[in-house]
Amino acid sequence: MTRIDIPTLVVGITVCTYWFNVAKMVRRVSRASTDVSTVLVPAQRREKYMWLIWVPLIATWMLAPVASAAWEPARQSGLIRLPAWAASGLPALVIRWIAAVIGVACLALSNRCWSHMGDDWRMSVDPGQSARLIIDGPFSRVRHPIYALSITLMICTMIVLPAPVMLVLGVVHVTLMNLKARNEEQFLIERHGEDYAAYCARTNRFFPRLGSSGSEAGGRS
Repeated sequence: MTRIDIPTLVVGITVCTYWFNVAKMVRRVSRASTDVSTVLVPAQRREKYMWLIWVPLIATWMLAPVASAAWEPARQSGLIRLPAWAASGLPALVIRWIAAVIGVACLALSNRCWSHMGDDWRMSVDPGQSARLIIDGPFSRVRHPIYALSITLMICTMIVLPAPVMLVLGVVHVTLMNLKARNEEQFLIERHGEDYAAYCARTNRFFPRLGSSGSEAGGRS
C-alpha cells in the first residue's frame, strides 16, 4: 500500500486550488470584458515570452507535489522524490508542516486580493483597459501583494518538497515574478503618471516597509 506524505499532498492541493481559482477569475472577468482575448492572452511581446515559460511551469508546479505525495511510480523519479533527510525526523516534519500551513494562508490571502480587485484584475498588462489605480485594501502597503503571496507559496512548496524539480521551478518562478512586477510598474507609471510614482515612493514591491502606516500606501496586481 502506498504511503501518502500528507504535508506534500496538502501543499499540492493548495497549489491546484490556487490556480483553479485563477481560472475562475479569468472566466469571470472574461464575461465582463468586451475583448476576451485581453484577459486570456498577453498583449505585450515580453509577457507572451514569459507565459511560454510560465504555462509548463504552472502545470508542473501543480502536478509534482500531488504525484510525489501519492503516486508510487512518480516517487521513483529522483526529480520529484522527497529526500530521505526531509522525510525522516521530527524537526523536518514540523518545518514542512509549518510551510504547508503558511501555503494555505497564502491561498486565503490571495482570494482576498482577487476579490478586492474585482473586474479590474488581469493576468497581464492590458493597454486597452481603463482600470482604476488600486491603492487601498491589501494594496495599501505593498504594490504587488498577489505576486508576493505567489512567491511565498512557491517557497512553501520548495520547503515541503525540496526535490530538484521544485528547486528549479522556484528559481524560475521568482525570477519571472520580479520581471513581471517591474514590467507592470513601468506600464502603470506611463498610465497614471505622478499618482503611481508617488505610490511607488511610499511602498515596497513585495513586502511592507517596517514602521510605515497603512493609511499612506497601496498597489495593483
